[in-house]
Amino acid sequence: MRVMIWVDMEGIAGIETWDQVMGGAPLYEEGRRLLTAETNAAVRGAKRAGAQEIIVVDCHGAGGSFSFRSMIPDQLEPGAEYVRGYPWARYIQPLETGCDAAVLVGAHARAGTATGVLCHTVSSEAWYDATINDVLVGESGILAALCGTWDTPVVFVAGDQATCEEVRDLCGEQVVGVQTKIGLGRFSARNLAPRDACERIEEGVHQALSQRNWPPPYKPGSPVTFKVELAVPDHADHFRGRPNVRVLGPRTVSSTGETFYAAWDQFWYRR
Repeated sequence: MRVMIWVDMEGIAGIETWDQVMGGAPLYEEGRRLLTAETNAAVRGAKRAGAQEIIVVDCHGAGGSFSFRSMIPDQLEPGAEYVRGYPWARYIQPLETGCDAAVLVGAHARAGTATGVLCHTVSSEAWYDATINDVLVGESGILAALCGTWDTPVVFVAGDQATCEEVRDLCGEQVVGVQTKIGLGRFSARNLAPRDACERIEEGVHQALSQRNWPPPYKPGSPVTFKVELAVPDHADHFRGRPNVRVLGPRTVSSTGETFYAAWDQFWYRR
């Protein structure tokens, strides 16, 4: 069994302020330790479930040279491979060659979620709403559609209550969820103790991968249109002239392809 684990930071237990997730900020090292611990718990759960190959992708854009390098290398669980420094939602090689299941750890709610801790979609400053075929999605939905392009289901999510509900609503009730905290607003939460969160994540990943009661891959009907409402009109200029990408209004841009990845590849050009 080959498993991909996608790790973000805002959904980790004990994290509820930007200073914990932005590289170089006063509390960033604390956030890194918390993220690494939950990552290790997910890897242990996957190993216990019999995964022969585990690929972990750092999905957190912490800013500058810290982006996608928040996992602490010398503290990582053995028995997995770790992808660091690769642009977000661009590492697809394991999916292209065949992957059984995807796991989301540290996931956060989409932009505008009232009880979503540090909620945003891709960029808290540049993007507002994003949709796939007119269905509102956050970063978890984008990753689920990316995985679904190659028939890989999302089977587990760990994050706050709003995020677990968001992923199950989109991908199916069969998704095993571990609620690491309950948002009390965007910048406060009722958290599990980190050790308790790690224990539940390990057990949850083990359960999700062992039981094989997996939801179907998230595959929006073809053709797929990915649409984003941008924060300000000048951001639309970045998308002008790209094939199959349309600027629909001052702050609205869409990309259409036969699959989600085709639409995403045209839109999210960074490699």
